[in-house]
Amino acid sequence: MTATVIDGKAIAAETRAQVAVEVARLARDHGVVPGLAVVLVGSNPASEVYVGSKKKMTVEAGMKSFDHHLPEDVSEAELLALIGRLNADPVVNGILVQLPLPKQIDAQKVLNAIDPGKDVDGFHPLNAGRLATGLPALVPCTPLGCIILAKSVRPSLGGLDAVVVGRSNIVGKPLAQLLLAENATVTVAHSRTRELPSVCRRADMLFAAVGHAEFVRRNWVKPGATVIDVGINRVADANGKTSIVGDVAFAEVSTVAGAITPVPGGVGPMTIACLLANTLRAACAQAGVPVPALGRQAGVDRE
Repeated sequence: MTATVIDGKAIAAETRAQVAVEVARLARDHGVVPGLAVVLVGSNPASEVYVGSKKKMTVEAGMKSFDHHLPEDVSEAELLALIGRLNADPVVNGILVQLPLPKQIDAQKVLNAIDPGKDVDGFHPLNAGRLATGLPALVPCTPLGCIILAKSVRPSLGGLDAVVVGRSNIVGKPLAQLLLAENATVTVAHSRTRELPSVCRRADMLFAAVGHAEFVRRNWVKPGATVIDVGINRVADANGKTSIVGDVAFAEVSTVAGAITPVPGGVGPMTIACLLANTLRAACAQAGVPVPALGRQAGVDRE
């Protein structure tokens, strides 16, 4: 068996194009142009590249982009003051604080300070609680992207066995909640799970989000399963040349899975696409305008 490779770049481009159409309609019919504020602290090269990509795609979608680059030694009080100003600014519909933050800043305090209605990362406890209880919420972008990718090959997830390897607040836990909302039967596995390979082998859908390069091997995967790889790991070969790999051993798992996401080119592009969708969603909610269903996202929108 050779797995179908799920093209995250193409699905993300489709999502961004749909967002752009709805942004133009919102501006035309209601005079509202969604605005996204991104806050970057320090000069982490990877974060700077990622923020640059977000800005480019935000503008391409017809939205306003507001960038705030603060020095590495900024105080927590200064950052919280900026968040307060962005919360109060009517042209800012979404606020994203790029993680990680320097050690002098309590990241959870900063995330808690963001207006939940502008929390386009979906990390505020109020949004997490609403998601867990089945209420409308802004949903974390990466888990939302995982669901869209899974549904591109399995339109209905109802009744399927799903295993999520990883229990982070950013991916694992909200992904489990989204899968439950899709009527999947969900197991959340982690570093303390006994007989982890056998747990994974029973999954119709396997989601790997552990942060360990090529952790999931061929004999962990049920023949024909859908495998969604959230990991992004930089590894070096014997010559010192580096490359990006996922949490799944792609080459060997591809011989047994039914469908699989590549790294790069799988979940990563979907994260930014879902961020734009969340910003549109937030802008509509703040303007009292119905939130549009965005194609493949229609089954997982929570607003």
